[in-house]
Amino acid sequence: MSGNTENLTAEAAGGLAAHTVGAESIGESFNGDLTIWGLFWQADILIKVVMILLLSASVWSWTIIFDKWRILEKLNRRALKFEDAFWSGEALDKLYARVKKSPEDPLLATFSAGMEEWQNGVSAGISAKENLQVGLQQRIERAMMVAIGKEMQRLEKGMTFLASIGSTAPFIGLFGTVWGIMNSFSSIAATNNTSLAVVAPGIAEALFATALGLVAAIPAVIFYNIFTTNLNRYADRLDTFSTEFSTILSRHMDQQALGGDTGNGKVAKLAAE
Repeated sequence: MSGNTENLTAEAAGGLAAHTVGAESIGESFNGDLTIWGLFWQADILIKVVMILLLSASVWSWTIIFDKWRILEKLNRRALKFEDAFWSGEALDKLYARVKKSPEDPLLATFSAGMEEWQNGVSAGISAKENLQVGLQQRIERAMMVAIGKEMQRLEKGMTFLASIGSTAPFIGLFGTVWGIMNSFSSIAATNNTSLAVVAPGIAEALFATALGLVAAIPAVIFYNIFTTNLNRYADRLDTFSTEFSTILSRHMDQQALGGDTGNGKVAKLAAE
């Protein structure tokens, strides 16, 4: 009886020792660096490519975001200043002469396109001929519409990239996730061991790729929606100004047909009313 007890005690001690050795071996084997840099440098080459691609996309997205935010703030400030000058009653030919020397601006470009077409009509005597005024009015409106289209196309540069990153970055990160999980299962099959030390590196890399995809996509989606709204508002502002300016010129041509003043000073008075 005492012999059996001794055998059981020896077996228990042996099992405990084996369990202790196994735990120590797992602890020793689980020495991977799970920091951000460690996950990157230990990752598979394909996952590294995915990570670099997503980081590059995120940096470029933020570059576009800051640039677009700065441009829109500046354009709105300039628009307020120009609208104050336009409705102040200053002669439009003088305002036009000042505007031509100003930096590029969509609202100024719209005004300049309309004024240039108007001055061409005035110099040719078209504005004083009632039967030709409709054609001049249409040319002025088309010139301003073309200017608005070109300026908005220039302002919308980079928006396609933000939309593309917002829609594709999560799937690119998901591809890295799938590849990392595949590596984890390959490690399990190669070592015939399902311990955390075997699967943790691959799973960590996979989740890191997913996180990078979300880091790139979320700001791109948020600011794409913000900038789309702001650009639409600015386009409406340009359309409203072109309509008002066209109405002023049309009213002036109607007064010319009735024998009123034919100078640009009258246009300035109409703008101030």
